[in-house]
Amino acid sequence: MEDIKGKITALAESVAGEYGVVVVDMEIAGNMRRPTLRIFIEKSGGVTLEDCERVSRAMSAVLDVEDPIKSPYVLEVSSPGLDRPLKRLKDFEASVGKLARIITRESIDKQNFFVGRITEVRDTTIILTMKNNTKMTIPVEQIAKARLEIELP
Repeated sequence: MEDIKGKITALAESVAGEYGVVVVDMEIAGNMRRPTLRIFIEKSGGVTLEDCERVSRAMSAVLDVEDPIKSPYVLEVSSPGLDRPLKRLKDFEASVGKLARIITRESIDKQNFFVGRITEVRDTTIILTMKNNTKMTIPVEQIAKARLEIELP
């Protein structure tokens, strides 16, 4: 399954590059009899419906030729949204200055749920500035789940 996901991700990144967008995530959901391929793209200034349509059409054609999944599948191409998940170190680096919610695998200072502004990414640690202006250092390997918080003006 991982090799199929890797191959589809590589194909998606190649297609996305042609349309001036970047693949930020890809997942395969459902069962392998009829899986759903979800490709999340972004670009500076935001992703439009037209961007999603163009990448979807091109990706569909590439998948038909390369045929990494032998069964019928559903292809979805969209933006990850304002409350996008943060999965890779580069996701955190690109989100410095933004508000995030992080859940850790183990307690840090007797808690495992944090909401704060990402102020720095050092090697493999995330520095959050909490609402009370305290700084929290969270090792990336301790992060179970993280996503951006929606901030309204």
